[in-house]
Amino acid sequence: MIDQQIAIPTKDGHTATFISHPERGGPFPVILFYMDAPAIREELRDMARRLATSGYYVMLPNLYYRSGVMELGALPADPNAPERKRMFALMASMDIPMVMDDTRALLAYAEGQAAANTKIVGTVGYCMSGRYAVNAATHFADRVKAAASIYGTHLATDRDDSPHLAASKTQAELYFACAETDIYAPTEIIEKVEQGMKGAKAEVEIYPGTHHGFAFPKRPVYDRDAAERHWERLLALYRRNLVQP
Repeated sequence: MIDQQIAIPTKDGHTATFISHPERGGPFPVILFYMDAPAIREELRDMARRLATSGYYVMLPNLYYRSGVMELGALPADPNAPERKRMFALMASMDIPMVMDDTRALLAYAEGQAAANTKIVGTVGYCMSGRYAVNAATHFADRVKAAASIYGTHLATDRDDSPHLAASKTQAELYFACAETDIYAPTEIIEKVEQGMKGAKAEVEIYPGTHHGFAFPKRPVYDRDAAERHWERLLALYRRNLVQP
């Protein structure tokens, strides 16, 4: 495996992007891995490596670069702790147009890399980034063939770019993994997503007995069985859709 961190130029600066891919056998389909609210950390890099070992060129960008932030470090459990308030402020500073600009820059960089096949792209976003993964499929419909939101937030809004409206804007296969108990994506929101995906090449799956964050090994809510199921679903999604000639 080859791991590297590259400062990729964007419209607003440079995003430090962790990239992992196999050493031999490329070019590989690109997977854009959008971080969750607690930012870049080794836990996410390990997940990117796991994806890469299945034959993908995985890009994990730092989405907080506009604020000069890379890693937040350990976060207290207290929701009123200053560290958590800072995290929520950073999360609120992001929006879909910003991240789509970043996505365009990431793909432009990958186009110049012999190991990357940017004509075949998959996306995955956790927590705050589920909406970004889905929107990449609508903004880059000619490239993104599969998109996954893992306990994503802001999935049904009153905006035109709401993820629950995405099915009519892309040919990509969409997958939504949802925690059974999630204050950030309550039942009524998931029902709107399910309604929006009816008749589309999409699946909305609720993971019984889980809470927001269940796929992250370092979280107290980590659920090993559910986490492994999400890996199986994700890799199967990519196998079906990220097929090279």
